[in-house]
Amino acid sequence: VQRLVESGGGSVQAGGSLRLSCQIYGNRWSSYCMGWFRQSPGQLREGVAAIDDADTTTYADAVKGRFTISQDNAKNTLYLQMNSLKPEDSAMYYCADGCADLEVAVTAINPLYNIWGQGTQVTVSS
Repeated sequence: VQRLVESGGGSVQAGGSLRLSCQIYGNRWSSYCMGWFRQSPGQLREGVAAIDDADTTTYADAVKGRFTISQDNAKNTLYLQMNSLKPEDSAMYYCADGCADLEVAVTAINPLYNIWGQGTQVTVSS
């Protein structure tokens, strides 16, 4: 059974950086598409970034140029490097596996995944 465990969240000032990590335990649900989405209380999921098994990446417009998704298959770990953070980036961030399409994962309202972790909180103050 696959399990995803996120870490690296925290509180930072605007303009700061954080690096989120996602440790993947068990067999990968999908080797094709993994990603990160975020969610604030009372809001729908918002796709942030996605990556496929060829390391092709996609990003939501709101984070392009500031966030970088990457993976280390040898360590079974997915990363999200977040730079130039803004208060509007504050949310619970989730690592997820099994997106159907890289573009849909970052453009759809409430993008669907097969499995996701418990989340890690990111708070950016102005």
